[in-house]
Amino acid sequence: MPIIAGGLVIVLLGLGSVWYWLFAKRPVKNNQPDSSSLLTKKIDIEQSKSNIILATIDDGVVVIDSRNVIKLLNPAGERMLGSMPGEAVGLDHRTVLKLVDNKNAAYDDSKNPFIRAFKEGKNIHDNSAALVTRSNQRLPISISVSPLLDDRGAIAGVVGIFRDVHAEREEERQRAEFISTASHEMRTPVAAIEGYLALAMNDKVSNIDAKAREYLQKAHDSTQHLGKLFQDLLTSAKAEDGRLSSQPAVVELGQYMEQLSEDLRFAAEKKNLSLEFVTGAGNTVDARDTNSKVVQPLYYVHADPDRLREVINNVFDNAVKYTESGKISIGLTGNNEVVQFYIRDTGVGIPVQDTPHLFQKFYRTNNALTRTEGGTGLGLFISRKIIELYGGRIWIESQVDKGTTVFINLPRLSGEKVAELQTCESKHKMNSLPPIIPSA
Repeated sequence: MPIIAGGLVIVLLGLGSVWYWLFAKRPVKNNQPDSSSLLTKKIDIEQSKSNIILATIDDGVVVIDSRNVIKLLNPAGERMLGSMPGEAVGLDHRTVLKLVDNKNAAYDDSKNPFIRAFKEGKNIHDNSAALVTRSNQRLPISISVSPLLDDRGAIAGVVGIFRDVHAEREEERQRAEFISTASHEMRTPVAAIEGYLALAMNDKVSNIDAKAREYLQKAHDSTQHLGKLFQDLLTSAKAEDGRLSSQPAVVELGQYMEQLSEDLRFAAEKKNLSLEFVTGAGNTVDARDTNSKVVQPLYYVHADPDRLREVINNVFDNAVKYTESGKISIGLTGNNEVVQFYIRDTGVGIPVQDTPHLFQKFYRTNNALTRTEGGTGLGLFISRKIIELYGGRIWIESQVDKGTTVFINLPRLSGEKVAELQTCESKHKMNSLPPIIPSA
């Protein structure tokens, strides 16, 4: 049975079970015994209805009160945990509903959806958790937790709905493994074809007429595009199952972004677009002009610089591709907690209905430029996976015919953390050096 939306489940449970377990045992402040009896009878009737729903659905349902105590766990939830009927009721949920991530690391309070729902007072969804069963097995689940408010608007408890997604995850793993293997195997012959085409167009190797060169150039371009598709498929498969290689290091984004902006300038100017690098104070810095340098804050992050370059290249390529005239701005700012950089263009923009789907695999907006330019539809998906790898966030704001801005936030490192990480990096490099063998 598909997982029921959190709001619908709360409505169904609200008929009896949730409110019964959280509130019904409290004394009813009413001087009229008849009204109290009617209320109790009504609660009992609704409780019976809700019990039927709870007992028949395939999703696990748990109700937790404000003291973190489990008040209700339906049969499906008990089966997933491997516990006996009623065994979990009355226990602290943290001792029963143990969650781990895809690397088998236990969830701390900042990730636990039940604790977050209490603290943040909003619905929390998690599609990547695994539930530790009584037999110490890891059961992949999709979980949604919603806060429950009392008549004063205070959070009196939460209701969690979790679903066994083991079969879906296994299918995804098999698909990713097939894509990874196929992409890896096909890259080799494609690279060989690309190499032979390049040799055929080399004047020092062969003599061909202009028409043949034109055909070979088109074949070479198509082969490069195919190679890029295979590479993106391979990278996306690795990103999905946690195999994406990463070597994070301390990176000062001010200098890093300024240099990268200069490296990207040629691609913009080739299309008659101007490129500017804007710092947090609103200063526009031209890396070619030493007189334009200004003193800026140091924005340190902990990430793989090659992976960051991959993200920026993906976003920048899209900006150039879908901007016919105007300029592209690369900006950098931040506060004590976050470093933010962005890439803004003056291109065609993106319809509001497409924005929520842009980071899905193979999703492409339906416009004339998209059909003309082509692409794999994987660049933004890969970019999101990379940024999330470093605890960051990426999102898009856009207006049709006015342009698009892609924002990226990364956690900012404090001076103490920078010194600590740099010391660790230095020790790691020293330990990686081969031993010095004294000469005879």
